[in-house]
Amino acid sequence: MSPKILVVDDNDLSRLLLHDVLTQAGFSVRLAVHGAEGVSMAQEERPDLILLDIQMPVMNGLEAGRLLRSDPRTEGIVILALSSFNLLEDKDNFFATGFDGYIAKPIDIRALPGIILKYLSSPGVTADEQPKTTNTLC
Repeated sequence: MSPKILVVDDNDLSRLLLHDVLTQAGFSVRLAVHGAEGVSMAQEERPDLILLDIQMPVMNGLEAGRLLRSDPRTEGIVILALSSFNLLEDKDNFFATGFDGYIAKPIDIRALPGIILKYLSSPGVTADEQPKTTNTLC
């Protein structure tokens, strides 16, 4: 059975590109448009990993992350922040909120499946351990 990934991002193009890349890599992918929808889907479907955009309407990624960590049904799911905020303070805030890691935008879609597999096999992998490549599309 392929790992289940929940992508939560309000940008239609990013969400669909992530869906296509991850599906092609063999993951089972579900999509949510904002944090509240993502929390609800995670509670119902219990994915193996959540890619959670930080800046979204209705409920931002930080609030969604807090809710997911405080719920016994979702507290053990690997959650990765998707963010263009890449300052040290931002990264510290993601970890303090309970995220397992983060992926900087723009996302290197060629490296993404490998990064996800690393997080699924070793939760807590830091961004510094992610492969460095230059093919950023999303």
